[in-house]
Amino acid sequence: MSCLSGAKPGKKPQFETSKLVPVPRLVFHLLLLPWAVAVCAQPPGGNLARLTPLEGQALVDHALANELKAALDTSHPMRYELRKQSPRLATTQEILETSDGDVARLIAVNDKPLSPADEQKELARLSILSGDPGKQRHRKQAEDEDAGRALLVLRALPSAFVYQFAGTSDGPAGAVEKFTFLPNPKFNPPNLETQALTAMSGEIWIDPEHQRVTHLEGHLQRDVDFGWGILGRLNKGGWIVIEQADVGNGQWRIVHLKMQMSGRVVFKTRVFDTTEDESRFAPLSVGLSYQKAIELAENDSK
Repeated sequence: MSCLSGAKPGKKPQFETSKLVPVPRLVFHLLLLPWAVAVCAQPPGGNLARLTPLEGQALVDHALANELKAALDTSHPMRYELRKQSPRLATTQEILETSDGDVARLIAVNDKPLSPADEQKELARLSILSGDPGKQRHRKQAEDEDAGRALLVLRALPSAFVYQFAGTSDGPAGAVEKFTFLPNPKFNPPNLETQALTAMSGEIWIDPEHQRVTHLEGHLQRDVDFGWGILGRLNKGGWIVIEQADVGNGQWRIVHLKMQMSGRVVFKTRVFDTTEDESRFAPLSVGLSYQKAIELAENDSK
């Protein structure tokens, strides 16, 4: 979900305003790992008596069901700012969610507003997009394909992991119940989308009042090959941290993501080192068209 492109040392960073570039798809599926929890008893010993095994199971089951329900719910579109930072470049976009797919307007590069010339280029791009429904349909199709892959992961997760209750702690918005998770040795991934789940371990925090996941730390414990290594590989040692919060009116969204991964896609080595922060959420009308969203984005620049 970025408008970043690579920049060579010593040269002015370049940014691409012609399209949204999603998080690489193999890594995208790892973003759903906070919902990847199966059930097992709490470990013996320690001051962990707040939740019994049955209570822990119920909490995780309800949180998992809520996350799946939220993933299927498109009735609460929002606009927000997305700041994405890599080692060489930072961009800030305004994102507007519509029934025709997301619309993005670049508003800052390296935390500085666009120059008048770049602002005009961005507005011209949006104007062209408004008159090209085919391009927006193509973008929406790609978004739907990613959502379909994500649902494959979500539906596989109840059997992908086992977890243990790790105690109660204070989170940013109140008490949270912590759980560690490990791959379920009995899980046999049915597709490429779920392959990485067999090598990930970490910790999740659940808000018991709202029964939603607030925090994830996941770590790859070994290399993960895709298609016997022919299609690609994710390297051992990669990690990801995700924070989720109620952003208003009971709507929960990911507000912070930090990821460091390396791997290979076919013959090309890739390194993913990125931080994303989402803020300034506001509701939008259900059924808003992408052309109307572009009008809103253009009016904001005036």
